Amino acid sequence: MRHEIQLRTPIEDDAAPIWQLVHDDGGLDINSPYAYLLVCTDHAETSLVAADATGVVGFVAAYRPPNRDDAVFVWQVGVARRARRRGLARRMLHALIDQPGNRDVRFVTATVTPDNLASMGLFERLARDLRVPFERDERFAADLFPGDDHDPEVEVAVGPFLPTRIASPTATTDTASPPSEDDKDTTTVTTPLTDHTATSGQAPSLPDDAIERLESEVRSYGRMWPATFERSSGSKIWDDRGNEYLDLFSGAGALNYGHNDADMRDALVDYLTAGNIVHSLDTVTVAKRRFLERFEEVILQPRNLDYKVMFPGPTGTNAVESAMKLARKVTGREGIIGFTNAFHGMTLGSLSVSGNSMKRDGAGVGLTFGMNVPYDGYFGDDVDTISYLDALLADDGSGLEKPAAVIVETVQAEGGLATASPEWLRNLRELCTRHDVLMIVDDIQAGCGRTGTFFSFEVAGIEPDIVTLSKSLSGFGLPFALTLFRRDLDVFEPGEHNGTFRGFNPAMVTATVALDRWSDDNLEAAIAMKAGIVSRALDDLIDGHPEHVLERRGRGLLQGVACADGIAGAVAEQAFELGVIVETSGPNDEVLKLLPALTIPSDELATGLDRITEAFSDVIALRAAAVEVDGAPQPEPVA
Repeated sequence: MRHEIQLRTPIEDDAAPIWQLVHDDGGLDINSPYAYLLVCTDHAETSLVAADATGVVGFVAAYRPPNRDDAVFVWQVGVARRARRRGLARRMLHALIDQPGNRDVRFVTATVTPDNLASMGLFERLARDLRVPFERDERFAADLFPGDDHDPEVEVAVGPFLPTRIASPTATTDTASPPSEDDKDTTTVTTPLTDHTATSGQAPSLPDDAIERLESEVRSYGRMWPATFERSSGSKIWDDRGNEYLDLFSGAGALNYGHNDADMRDALVDYLTAGNIVHSLDTVTVAKRRFLERFEEVILQPRNLDYKVMFPGPTGTNAVESAMKLARKVTGREGIIGFTNAFHGMTLGSLSVSGNSMKRDGAGVGLTFGMNVPYDGYFGDDVDTISYLDALLADDGSGLEKPAAVIVETVQAEGGLATASPEWLRNLRELCTRHDVLMIVDDIQAGCGRTGTFFSFEVAGIEPDIVTLSKSLSGFGLPFALTLFRRDLDVFEPGEHNGTFRGFNPAMVTATVALDRWSDDNLEAAIAMKAGIVSRALDDLIDGHPEHVLERRGRGLLQGVACADGIAGAVAEQAFELGVIVETSGPNDEVLKLLPALTIPSDELATGLDRITEAFSDVIALRAAAVEVDGAPQPEPVA
């Protein structure tokens, strides 16, 4: 079984494992074993070790500098490769303050090379956690070090914070020895809850021991936003310490109407408390009938769309798989064409037409019957990728067999916010018709109003043969998906495609309420107004940093900033420190992606955009300072 990480005072037996960690996992200067022995003996009460059942997985080497009695100086922070991306370095720094030898300190200090942005960011995050200043100043010039390969060292200082020590049941335990074999199955992450902040703000609590002990390493968003969330309403989320966050992520597009919409919540509560049907497979229920009637009335009829509706299962990838399966049955052909940087889901068929190599590699098998061709603008504005695809389909010598369908996103939400022009979409529609190939539009993330209209393809005036919907279809974050298709394509035999959870009635109840928002033009007008606010704010942000290659991408309330110099991830981290939840997109996470709720109040949207702008400025200023001190910085592994 997987054991928990414990934070404790080092002992002399830890010296050799610490040296081995530094030697094996890179990113730190390798000191002599004797130096680490001194850390684990003479400086044990001011240092820290992180260990699990396999041994030492992290450490903080620190001491009290003789020239000041109010500080602890952090010499090295090391995390084993197998324990990274869990927030362990940050957790250890918090625990360090409560070590026996540090209980009267008011500052944490360290020296960092100016190009080591990861370490610089680590201490800056500590300052934000504690709500205290973060200062930096030159300390050691490069010529003080032998040889020509050592950069200057900049001293950073976090503080002053309050040296109060309040007993907590989860505070770090001062142990004189590592856990015994009998204790290893029950050890817990020891995260101090002592309040060192100079204000009433609370540092976010880090994920608890059950998460670390039980949840798979595959989790990702919990690593991006190291807090334990508890409540939500509209576009705001609160963690278990009472900290408030503005949500510009919206459940990866599953919460277009915000968190806990009151109308949907009340309808759902009334439905459940009345004892109505929850699970129904594909049997007929009142909730299903009402949803279909409202969907036809509000969505299909006003757009002159004569689609049949299929319930393929609860998720977007269920809808995509059913769409491709249907296309193959209708045409008798196997191949499906997707596009570069596309993302359609995590099941094998969906991965076969997705472009992200990391996700494709996770399949573990060859992904057959899918082929990816260049998306709009993939080779720049001067290359007509529709003509390229047309030539492949028309040429008997191209090696490309005639496919069953082409599947496309009008905006590649996970692929860097590449956006197809209306003209390109119209040309693709015409190409599919000319070559007798079905056109599938994956509207799972870009649909349900995200780009300004209910269907994202409406801007092009086209009618796809098949459409997939999910994410915000339920309106409330409940799992729900649809596959829409032309009536003449309704060729599945009864039961030929089914699924246990395709009849989740609570989602149909909230979806019906969500559809009421589309009974007039008010929501669409509000989206257009807010999209303009986002566009102008991002344009101003870009204009404010002409020295950086930044580009606004997307449309509607699916927009972002592409960052050529790789700062998007750092900006997202900084935004979280400023109380905004936002993610990145693209094959290299090079785009900061904004997904505000369609219903977000304009003042909250403006606040979020101001903080995003501030986060960009903070990150760019940090890099500029590094350049000023040391020329051209190259990020190093996390210290």
